[in-house]
Amino acid sequence: MEPNDSRRVWLTGAGKGIGRALAIAMVEAGWTVAASARTADDLDSLAAEAETKPGHVVGYPVDVTRAAEVSETVERIEADLGPLDLVVLNAGTHQPFKAADFDIETFRRLVETNLMGTVNCLAPVMARFIERGRGHIAVVASVAGYAGLPTAAGYSATKAALINMCEALEPDLARHGVKLQLVSPGFVDTPLTRKNEFKMPFLIPADQAANDIMAGLQSRRFEIVFPFGMKVAMKALRALPYRLFFAITRRMVGS
Repeated sequence: MEPNDSRRVWLTGAGKGIGRALAIAMVEAGWTVAASARTADDLDSLAAEAETKPGHVVGYPVDVTRAAEVSETVERIEADLGPLDLVVLNAGTHQPFKAADFDIETFRRLVETNLMGTVNCLAPVMARFIERGRGHIAVVASVAGYAGLPTAAGYSATKAALINMCEALEPDLARHGVKLQLVSPGFVDTPLTRKNEFKMPFLIPADQAANDIMAGLQSRRFEIVFPFGMKVAMKALRALPYRLFFAITRRMVGS
């Protein structure tokens, strides 16, 4: 990443985990980061952490499940900082549950945050970028969207929806001069993944994930997926016939 690059970026889910690590990597590259999260205290501490770095962070608290609030926030960011160059839609949540604990409201919260929260952000951003004939959008999904995994029925469903949505949008956005990328992390050590009660293979720290995303944003690849071992394992699992697929996932339930 070139230092002192004056990009203006809107990053959601910036308060913790991958989003926070990515915000720090961006300001180290000299970028101006409009950082959004629900919790203002997280954004204040992020801005304080970034004070000594070449770029800077400006906090914009927002609840991505509220479409009108999101639209107003995008308008305010561009009024304050100027037209955005890059938007990284990273806000999301995770709540593992087993079939016996299947709950409508829990599932709804996952859909409203992970899927509709991203949609709420995409709508005002795409409208601006299409009108300008330029722009760069990255949507954070997950390798969990490749296949339905035990205890992740809600999370996997929302991430699979994001993957399909981005695949559908990419050709049309490219026609308008807008670059769309999909970010599919494997297991990253964050407060969300610490909810998992199983050993997570190929687990990486958040700062490594941030570095992988930063490198991927400079590439022409549609999908930024990491770590490599998790990518191979999940794509191989998805390619299996269901008889073998369920033989593996049933063992996960047993463990």
